[in-house]
Amino acid sequence: MQHISTTPFGRRPVTAELIEAQALAHAPLPQEGPDKWSIFRDLTAGRVAFGISDRDLTVLSALLSFHQHASLAEGEGTIVFPSNAALAERAHGMAESTLRRHLGALVRARLILRHDSPNGKRYAARDAGGAVTRAFGFDLRPLLLRAGEIANAAREAKAAALRLKRLRETCVLQLRDAAKLIPFGRETVAANWDALEDRVRLSQRALRRKLDADALRDMVRDTAALLRDVTALLEPATTDCADQTEEMSGNDGANERHIQYSNRNLYDLEPSLEQEEAAGADAPRPVDSTGEMQGTGAVTGAPPKLPLFLVTKACPDLLDYVPQGIRSWYDLVEAADFVRPMLGISPDAWQLARDAMGPEVAAITLAAILQRADDIRSPGGYLRALTDKAAVGAFSPGPMIMALMNVEGRAA
Repeated sequence: MQHISTTPFGRRPVTAELIEAQALAHAPLPQEGPDKWSIFRDLTAGRVAFGISDRDLTVLSALLSFHQHASLAEGEGTIVFPSNAALAERAHGMAESTLRRHLGALVRARLILRHDSPNGKRYAARDAGGAVTRAFGFDLRPLLLRAGEIANAAREAKAAALRLKRLRETCVLQLRDAAKLIPFGRETVAANWDALEDRVRLSQRALRRKLDADALRDMVRDTAALLRDVTALLEPATTDCADQTEEMSGNDGANERHIQYSNRNLYDLEPSLEQEEAAGADAPRPVDSTGEMQGTGAVTGAPPKLPLFLVTKACPDLLDYVPQGIRSWYDLVEAADFVRPMLGISPDAWQLARDAMGPEVAAITLAAILQRADDIRSPGGYLRALTDKAAVGAFSPGPMIMALMNVEGRAA
């Protein structure tokens, strides 16, 4: 009968933890078990629950490499008996004193067991046929017996890491919205934007640290409050724009939206400049600082102060016509050029808008008109009215976009 020793060799004392861990030495092994490296991967993910470090795992990986089978349930037992020199070599040249320290940590975590020989050496006794009859070394059976516990710890660790990632993402997105809305707010509403900008920078600095779940939840609440404060200051401008748009609105029943894909130019929905001149219409044209009528090639509008992501978020209908997405101002202008005839806006009206506002601002304006096409009686006439305001410096697309953002927020 083989006796399994429960006491350590040398001066190491017997402890209650040692006696408790030795119960694993007598537990029956399952007939089949998972791959030893899958257990190791799960242990790597859930190592915090077992109180072990990455260096401890390096030593455990070296020990597992001495077991000759894919599963610990296979082969001639679960005890491996490498020398310190062989083990240090597979642990990437780890010093022997460091090796002993990490082996002790694995034993205390009850992931391996010691089976010490009478003289403290690690070896295996074999019979005449070469089969192992008794082995002294490190027993890996706790890994197999605790495989389910290790797998649960790995799942919990991965779920916790995912929760942390989602919380951090929420903080980053809220801070990004606040940080990009503040420059726009400076140009639109008089307020203490410096204080809000300081709050954004302090939160961004705090996110550089490694925060736990509780700290990240607190930060999510803080960044949400910050974003609410920023949008609250922008509401007066958005209200003014909403009132302005309502003045241009028509009856839904009489002006049902109709957008079609057709090669026909929809000049019948808005007379072209030549038709207006033939009918004697006095169509106002933008003029430059000298009083001369502007040509069709000039760009007089200033670059947009709105961030592109805010425009696409407020005007999602435009994305229906751009399957590849809008990643730059050039893409936005191209999309506006494509959608323009579907709204019944003549080339003359569109060119005048581009001259007076600049291509990017004109594209933003057209995207906003498309978003509210159900409410606007004549998109072409509305664009001409806004072009006249832009020609005298009395138009900005910012309030239109913020009004649409408020509509989207209430719909959500």
